[in-house]
Amino acid sequence: MYTIGQVAEMFGLPISTLRYYDKQGLFPQLIRESGIRKFSENEIEALRIIECLKKSGLEIKDIKLFMDWCAEGPATYSDRFQLIRNQKERVEAEIKQLHKTLDMLKFKCWYYSKAMEDGNEDTAKASVPDGLPEDIRVAYDNSHTQSS
Repeated sequence: MYTIGQVAEMFGLPISTLRYYDKQGLFPQLIRESGIRKFSENEIEALRIIECLKKSGLEIKDIKLFMDWCAEGPATYSDRFQLIRNQKERVEAEIKQLHKTLDMLKFKCWYYSKAMEDGNEDTAKASVPDGLPEDIRVAYDNSHTQSS
């Protein structure tokens, strides 16, 4: 069993966040001894899921719904699967966009590094796109394609 302070430290969360989650009913099995919350491995695992879903962009009310479905048992497997799959697809799309952003930054780092080396942008501009080094060309191409 863990105290709220220990759990807050484990997850890098403020204690107030854990209290809020508890008030929202996200820890239905949470034990209290003399009014002190005691977190078991079940709450720790639930918190891992809660934080994952939160980081994936899910709102607390939807996380609560997911946790309620978990408590309901096997009849909600398909609902849980659909929610998790939707969040997975959302995160994958976000990662794809972040890769494009990173590739633009890689290209621009090369571009301005070349411009500083030469004292002007002439060579860098003339290199785009066919004269770029291979790794920079790949980054350039990815950063300049339209999202589908």
